[in-house]
Amino acid sequence: MGTTLATGLGKGTDSAVTAAKAVQQAKDKLGGGRVDLSIVYSSSEYDYQAVVDAVRAATGNAPLIGCSSSGEFTEDKVEQESVAVGLIASDDIKFATAIADGVKEDPERAVRTVANKLPLKMEKYPYLSAIFLIDGLAGVGEEITVLASTVFNQTFGKNVKFAGGAAGDDLKFKETFVFSDDSIATNAVSVCLFASKKPLYTGVQHGHTPLSELLRVTRAEGCVLYEIDGRPAWDVWKERTAKAAIKIGVDIGAIKGVDIGAYLSMFELGLPDVGGQYKIRVALGKNEDGSLNFGCAIPKGVTFRIMESEKENQIVSARVAAEMAKENSGDIEIAGAIVFDCVCRHLILGDEFYRGVDQFKEVLGDVPVLGLETYGEICMEPGQFSGFHNTTSVVLIIPK
Repeated sequence: MGTTLATGLGKGTDSAVTAAKAVQQAKDKLGGGRVDLSIVYSSSEYDYQAVVDAVRAATGNAPLIGCSSSGEFTEDKVEQESVAVGLIASDDIKFATAIADGVKEDPERAVRTVANKLPLKMEKYPYLSAIFLIDGLAGVGEEITVLASTVFNQTFGKNVKFAGGAAGDDLKFKETFVFSDDSIATNAVSVCLFASKKPLYTGVQHGHTPLSELLRVTRAEGCVLYEIDGRPAWDVWKERTAKAAIKIGVDIGAIKGVDIGAYLSMFELGLPDVGGQYKIRVALGKNEDGSLNFGCAIPKGVTFRIMESEKENQIVSARVAAEMAKENSGDIEIAGAIVFDCVCRHLILGDEFYRGVDQFKEVLGDVPVLGLETYGEICMEPGQFSGFHNTTSVVLIIPK
């Protein structure tokens, strides 16, 4: 049989009914056989527990991983306020799930807890990959990703590939959840280990280019950036982006309220990384004192550039992420792809977000695609631009 991925997407007013509709679509495509893993992404418009319970009931309580989201898509459709389900059946992959809470207070304990819950040895399945889904508002995405690489590689005695993302809540920024089997939890991390006979393949790319000169963080605490080169962060942001704002018809002096968040999604923070790349960090909002709130910690003393991105760059970056994963996979037959796509890309692209999703399909061909819009993306693989990202597309290819 090899490996098969099938997807379904539902939208409605009743949580259980909507989830049942999505999982039935996927089951029909799967051909009625067994389900070895369920992947579930749910808008905050639904009762998460009812969604999870419906999927578990329809799949014979197959292992499940998932999270709350800020937009969902499959190869068939791009949606918001929906439930997306992916079902995997495989003779070549063994799946194991785990969950741990308290990621904000002690991310290392949470990562070690999930690692210790997973089986250490799976004979005849030499390739290890893991999907990590984390609370999107805990502010520890970078710490979790680095810890996961260290702890899992030590625990399993080999390199583990990581892909995943930070859960969303439809841009409400109130509370996000991750799912594991029957459990849902906030302030938590959910993991699914893929032990496979064939390797899985990843690609990651953002669509931003440098706008400003190098700037330095002179005051920051946790996820709050207070001062840049000794000045209020928002004052520096306005000054360095003013000319670019005029080109896109934005009066930076008049911008206020919710429009500030949308503006910040177009002009993000770029941390210089290896190979001339930048790790992108998006500011989620502005405080009255001119400080900026980010989704993960911004260390004092680091240098960065303010970045900019045009719509076409975001569409190209989605294609590049898919091409990178496809190139890494060589000429293998693809069962499907799981995509972690930042909600900020939707804010930039607006009604043209579907064009980015189309890039995955054009590159990968006529295969199932399961995607969600996240508050951050994870891609960690030896030799690649890796770690915790914002405003990127991460593509995980599953071989057939």
